[in-house]
Amino acid sequence: MLTNTIYLLLIAAASPIIAYRMIVQGKYRQGWSHKFLGLLPVRQSEEKTIWFHAVSVGEVLLLQSILPKLHEQHDDLKIVISTTTHTGQAVAKEKYPDCTICYCPLDFSWAVKNGLSRVKPDLLVLVELELWPNLIREADRKRIPLAIINGRLSERSFRGYQKIRPVISSLLQTFYLISAQSESYADRFRKLGAGWAQVNVTGSVKFDQVTTDRQNSQTENLRLLLGVKEHETVLIAGSTQAPEEDYALQAYESLKPTFPHLRLILVPRHKERFEEVARLITRKNLPLTRRSSLPESPQPVSSSADESSVILLDTLGELGACWGLAEIAYVGGSLTNRGGQNMIEPAAYGAAITFGPNTGNFRDAVLLLKDANAATVISDGQQMAPVFQRFLESPDLTREMGQRARQAVLPQQGATQRTVDSLLSLLTQSTESPKNTVITTNRAA
Repeated sequence: MLTNTIYLLLIAAASPIIAYRMIVQGKYRQGWSHKFLGLLPVRQSEEKTIWFHAVSVGEVLLLQSILPKLHEQHDDLKIVISTTTHTGQAVAKEKYPDCTICYCPLDFSWAVKNGLSRVKPDLLVLVELELWPNLIREADRKRIPLAIINGRLSERSFRGYQKIRPVISSLLQTFYLISAQSESYADRFRKLGAGWAQVNVTGSVKFDQVTTDRQNSQTENLRLLLGVKEHETVLIAGSTQAPEEDYALQAYESLKPTFPHLRLILVPRHKERFEEVARLITRKNLPLTRRSSLPESPQPVSSSADESSVILLDTLGELGACWGLAEIAYVGGSLTNRGGQNMIEPAAYGAAITFGPNTGNFRDAVLLLKDANAATVISDGQQMAPVFQRFLESPDLTREMGQRARQAVLPQQGATQRTVDSLLSLLTQSTESPKNTVITTNRAA
């Protein structure tokens, strides 16, 4: 009851912000019966069911490599995917039409109780990390095995959780399995109270999802649609937040006269900012092509982008393929307090990787690239132009940096199979099994 009261007080305090975002930004308008009442779809089958909770787009896309392998080994498995955000919900419905898609109940006791009673999962899996006390305790009370996959615990989150370690420890000890991306993340989970038998290291599933072939069909489709020519040098600023788009545009404006074959593609992290970034481009009197204004596939009569335009990728789920166009990649959320975004995809394509200094959310990937001398850190927005200029002046350096990035990523693969093996092993165990049962998997190299 105390947690319910705290949540209600927090919602009341934040109600002006919530109302603004609902009215102006269009957020939080959907899924109220799921979120507040837990009226999730009722389980209709006696077949084994796994409920994956994936907060937003990144976690949803992570399941693209896991679900097919689960079905290969357990073809009658039923999958429920819940999300927190609207964008995550939209991508989940698009990517997984054969799965049951819903919003995760907010962490009120009545909502999570209803949700779990209706779905009746044989296994509840949290993707990366979402520690909601009522959801976890209710699942434990119903003896539903709990697991975390691709577990990630940044230094910042770790410090925050340490302040309430007794609470976090009690939650972590309810999990049957915590599959961590790295030894450093595993160590943090243990320091917060998870048992040694609960935690294993599988590596990051994101390494298995990357594509290394720049000529793959999705990338080639985008190349034709966006009018990118072979002689052009493509700079992509992806997963960006304000003011990173402005920094990239300033760098582009200063470099374009000297390097006329430079093309800039901007990909904001959140769809709510697509219009804002479009206005930013047009205010600078730069020609703009929006991906959303182009057809899904190239047409006999060319409708591709103007060769001189700045391209705004204002669609969901295409950034992964778009990175394959980049010779130079700036990975956003790193000149802000976001903590960085996933730089593994552009690295696998062999792009010259750049990002800002604030990359705590992807510390292991950053260390991997830095150790391979395969990334450049941009200290602030004013340093973008000089860094990009160095790559534009030296194509050999650009290719060399890209090859080092690609070669650093490839040996890290294999986490998906280790994760699937862990989940299937757990699924076959009786729900009466004691906590801290050892799950036998190969540890990441």
